[in-house]
Amino acid sequence: MSARPVKHSVTLHGHRTSISLEAPFWEELRLIAKEKSLPINALVAEIDAERGMNSGLASAIRVYVLETIKAR
Repeated sequence: MSARPVKHSVTLHGHRTSISLEAPFWEELRLIAKEKSLPINALVAEIDAERGMNSGLASAIRVYVLETIKAR
């Protein structure tokens, strides 16, 4: 398993932004989006709206993925 972050672009609030996450987090995020019948951009926008200003978006996504997995 590679610990090297992979950069992908998403659209938030009409603007493209790049997010760097490790491949396993991208894979799980895509699965979660599919389970919720949401496009990945919509799920990332939800996570972005719920995160506090004290955390970066990539960190908020990692925590969201971890919490979702633990709740299963």
